[in-house]
Amino acid sequence: MKNIYGYKYNDLENKLIQINEKKYRAKQIYEWLYVHKELDFNKMTNLSKTTINNLTNNFINDYIKIKKVQISEDTIKYLFELKCGNLIEAVLLQHDYGNSICVSSQVGCNIGCSFCASGKLKKIRNLESYEMVQQILLVEKETKRRISSVVIMGIGEPFDNYDNVMDFIRIINHPKGLAIGARHITVSTCGIIPKIKEFILENIQVNLALSLHAPNNELRSKLMKINEVYNIEELISTINEYIKETNRRVTIEYVMLEHVNDNKKEALELAKLLRGMNVYVNLIPYNETKVKVYKKSSMIRIRKFYNYLKKAGINVTIRKEFGSEIDAACGQLRASEVEK
Repeated sequence: MKNIYGYKYNDLENKLIQINEKKYRAKQIYEWLYVHKELDFNKMTNLSKTTINNLTNNFINDYIKIKKVQISEDTIKYLFELKCGNLIEAVLLQHDYGNSICVSSQVGCNIGCSFCASGKLKKIRNLESYEMVQQILLVEKETKRRISSVVIMGIGEPFDNYDNVMDFIRIINHPKGLAIGARHITVSTCGIIPKIKEFILENIQVNLALSLHAPNNELRSKLMKINEVYNIEELISTINEYIKETNRRVTIEYVMLEHVNDNKKEALELAKLLRGMNVYVNLIPYNETKVKVYKKSSMIRIRKFYNYLKKAGINVTIRKEFGSEIDAACGQLRASEVEK
């Protein structure tokens, strides 16, 4: 049996028909799951006893669990325990304009970026769509706050778990589900080109973010092994194809590592690489991990880098720091718990 939180709306309709239930029951069930946040079939009061028994016999409705919580001024980090015992993370970021959540898509990660805590622990398995949905539901239930935007940028590479991630997006985006607008959902990828090309065909207004972090192949290959498979030239070509076909702007993520990728040389190279593209660069202050390989760029260096890009005509922002006083970098809290 499959967990009911992993069903897209149309799939739930079809499943209900298969088990001799009326199609309209999908609307009632989605309202209980996502509006009333009720997981107990027996408390779904507008369903008949026969329907409730049918649901009980054909769907799983259990939850992942919150194992640990870390709180800072504007950030709450959650460590979740899955039914299999593995651990994942999500981070709630509180903004003036609403609450956003960064969710995980895999248990561990095989991409192995040298600056990322997630990659230190190898991929164990992909998350199923219901395990991603429940990260949001549990945080909403715990905080009693509505999540207004979602970033798939936690543990794992989303496009390495493509089908489950797309199911997750369609569940949370559905107007009878969590009704989170597509333009308030962002998928972050390190650059798996075949999946970016597949994403172009999805016909959905979800945002795409590319983790670039270096403007040339030599440096990017040192930071990100994936660059040895999909190099920068191929990647930029694919991003241009995405922009042309979807008419959507792409976010270029660039983590600032002191004296590694934050020099004037890299800034000018990056400006040349991105010139004329419908992108904006998000400069990310590095959240230092326990493995002291890299240091966070000083704000002076970040601002200089920002100014070089701005002067060259590149749209650029500096991301606000969140949770630097807790284990807020992807994978840090999980890694600490696993080490214990």
